[in-house]
Amino acid sequence: MTNHFAHVVRGSGPGLLLAHGGGGSVEGNFGSILDDLARTHTVVGPDYPGSGATPRSTEPLDLDTVADELVSIAVDAGLERFAILGYSLGTGVAVRAATRHPDRVTGLILTAGFTKPDNRLLLAVDIWRELLGGDRKLLAKFLTFAATGEKHLNALLSSELEAAIEGLAEFIPEGSPEHVGLVANVDTRAELAGISVPTLVVATTLDGLAPPAHSRELAAGIPGAELVEIEAGHGIGVEARDEWLGVIQKFLSASVREGTN
Repeated sequence: MTNHFAHVVRGSGPGLLLAHGGGGSVEGNFGSILDDLARTHTVVGPDYPGSGATPRSTEPLDLDTVADELVSIAVDAGLERFAILGYSLGTGVAVRAATRHPDRVTGLILTAGFTKPDNRLLLAVDIWRELLGGDRKLLAKFLTFAATGEKHLNALLSSELEAAIEGLAEFIPEGSPEHVGLVANVDTRAELAGISVPTLVVATTLDGLAPPAHSRELAAGIPGAELVEIEAGHGIGVEARDEWLGVIQKFLSASVREGTN
């Protein structure tokens, strides 16, 4: 595994570490809100192996190693303590980082996440993995079908839908096989009860990849966690960008007032 992930450092203020999704990237998953987050926080966004400018891993990814690397990058960037905003697979990374580095992590925002993939998500991962070896456009169609909220999907013009599929097919990161392998192996259920930092769980209620039941399980397992449900599919950064940013900013500003960030 590569020793250091390529990453962006933006803004100033309290620390905020980003943990992106499988088959995603910092720009792909957080690009729509990055500028706004950087107005109030020092945002550190690492790309996993095979995403962005980070070289692809030659071996399977391990949740402990990815979590440790993200924390190490944040510390090297000058953040002593920081909140973590995790998206999809990144919620597992964020939980593991909080478990392994409780002295560093001040809060968690877990969006469109899961504790352990259920049969539905495992089937999606299997299809994803098989399609990665062949037709990228068919994979993009599958991911669009599974991940996009029905309301958003059906509001697209045929030309917009085609452009979105073409764009996704071109975006699919080189490291996706390792990312989806990691998705299949995540299991943070046993560590949730030990998390003691303020936590916001954001459920995406129209999500076909990580339905809201997964987020409700996360929130139920973490003591004192707040659950917010937003009407969006998995692509919340596009489908409900303003609402997502709003709940993140509200949580982060409350953490600052309470001196936890």
